[in-house]
Amino acid sequence: MTRIDRRALFASGAAAALLAATGLSPDAKPTRGGRLRVAVSREHDQVTELARGAAFDTLTEVAPDGVLRGELAVSWQSANDARHWEFKLRDGVDFHDGSRFDASDAVASLLSQEWFADRHIAAVEATGSSTLRIELHEANPQLPFLLANQSLSICPADCVDSAMATGIGTGLYAARRIDENRHFLGERVPSHYKDGQAGWLDAIDVIAISDPSVRAEALRDGFVDVAELPAPDGVLNRGDFAYHPSSQNIAIAARRGVGMPRVIGARGALDDGRLAERWWIA
Repeated sequence: MTRIDRRALFASGAAAALLAATGLSPDAKPTRGGRLRVAVSREHDQVTELARGAAFDTLTEVAPDGVLRGELAVSWQSANDARHWEFKLRDGVDFHDGSRFDASDAVASLLSQEWFADRHIAAVEATGSSTLRIELHEANPQLPFLLANQSLSICPADCVDSAMATGIGTGLYAARRIDENRHFLGERVPSHYKDGQAGWLDAIDVIAISDPSVRAEALRDGFVDVAELPAPDGVLNRGDFAYHPSSQNIAIAARRGVGMPRVIGARGALDDGRLAERWWIA
């Protein structure tokens, strides 16, 4: 699959071209509502990645404009050695099961990811209900960027081993159905700290279809709104579609009227997993 390089995207002005290809202007504003249906391949566990991006938050996030921002963390600072870090966490956030998020959930979630904890963390502790202290094995000024990795999603401390199976996170979309690498259905939570900033869809429905020609046919016949391609030539020979990055070099295809942010992904069209948060139906 063709990959989209974010830096090249901005340097070439192609970000505006992508939006123009959808029939939307670069200044088009997202609108709230609608159900987005997405067909992806079974490769690279795309269903899980999109489900994770919809149902879970991380401590920080790289926003669509490429800027690092706080998500469940609202601020952070480090000592001069860049080994000792203090994080202030967001108050008043609930998991989808109604339990209240606090620093102990962040501790358990970070420690559950052995690839991260063993390599980077010397110690991590909750110093209050909304404060977190992290000590690293060695200095790393890039820690806030590392914490935006979706694998470091935050879940309740008592279910870190079954987080993806249950789908209980603090994200914009509560899981209504999760079938591993097969199907994800998420519905927008009634109230969220990102209201007015992200999460324009009422629901997101992601299904895995192995055959790219079947994914293309599903898009052509109106069963889905967005399909991960490439598709065989001639399958989308009728209807009005936008191709990204181009009709000759396809990564995804979408029905006209599906809106998307200026930056889609640094490595691939759906690679950031934040489709449910950042796309909309115009």
